[in-house]
Amino acid sequence: MSVEPLAKADISSDLEKKVGVLARQLKDAKENVHKVIIGQEQVVNLCLTAILSGGHFLIMGLPGLGKTKLVETLGTVLGFDARRVQCTPDLMPADIVGSEILSGGKDGERSFRFVKGPIFCQLLMADEINRASPRTQSALLQAMQEYQVSVGGATYDLPRPFHVMATQNPLEQEGTYPLPEAQLDRFMLQVDIGYPTLADERRMILVTTGLNQEKAVKVLSAEDVITAQGVIRQLPIGQKVVDGILALVQSGRPEQTKLESVKKYVSWGPGPRAAQAFMLTARARALLEGRYSPSLDDVVALAPSVLRHRMALHFSARAEGKGIEDVIKEMCAQLG
Repeated sequence: MSVEPLAKADISSDLEKKVGVLARQLKDAKENVHKVIIGQEQVVNLCLTAILSGGHFLIMGLPGLGKTKLVETLGTVLGFDARRVQCTPDLMPADIVGSEILSGGKDGERSFRFVKGPIFCQLLMADEINRASPRTQSALLQAMQEYQVSVGGATYDLPRPFHVMATQNPLEQEGTYPLPEAQLDRFMLQVDIGYPTLADERRMILVTTGLNQEKAVKVLSAEDVITAQGVIRQLPIGQKVVDGILALVQSGRPEQTKLESVKKYVSWGPGPRAAQAFMLTARARALLEGRYSPSLDDVVALAPSVLRHRMALHFSARAEGKGIEDVIKEMCAQLG
């Protein structure tokens, strides 16, 4: 498949100007993130893609790979109010959302006052989210989907933009509560973070153990990000790409697919949110690479991150050594 960038003449001059400004800002933003985050270029690109698309993202990775540092750096560069919550089994919804407390005024009258929790921010890192109880996960689910929380019969809007970056440790599963499918589907992308390369790790230990360490600086503001999210939705997308997205998503559903491997190994496939995620993230990825319109290459590149948490395999697939990545590769291959 070849990348077919849209000609500038095919978009309005106003949109072209906005895209040009945004492309320069995003380039500066990535450069600043990489001052602190050594390597992991694909991970950084996927996180920025999710934020530009207005979605939440789930990061899977072992401890010590820089997940907390990544959210702090993204918050600084994008001008977000970023906070972190360490999820534990005894974490209650009120610990995240906030609670009403009884307080007294100068006149002696008592009344309930709502004290906001850490969720009232623009970039929330829910560290090891699968260690939180289902009750706490459901409170976070409402916030992710509705961008508001309900406490004591009152509803409070969350700041905009609002993004949740959740992390999971793929190894330690004892004492955890697997995320329900409904909540997994709310994450636009699942980003897998691995070990750095030898060259990146060499640079990392030299940079981070000296006296002078580079720091990221603010490049964008929250308002700039909201504007960028609007620009992303205005970017044109070709009918061939739309048809490819629909074909890919439907090929992952055992009830609709023609692929024998999906019928044999897949328990349930991606829903309509997967197609919506492709439509937005493909545009964002194209813009991050300086293109005006996405191609099928963008869809294929994003397929693992969009689909891996929206599909489940039968036990027979695991028994035969078949992984979800293998199935997704076969689905992408049929796009041609």
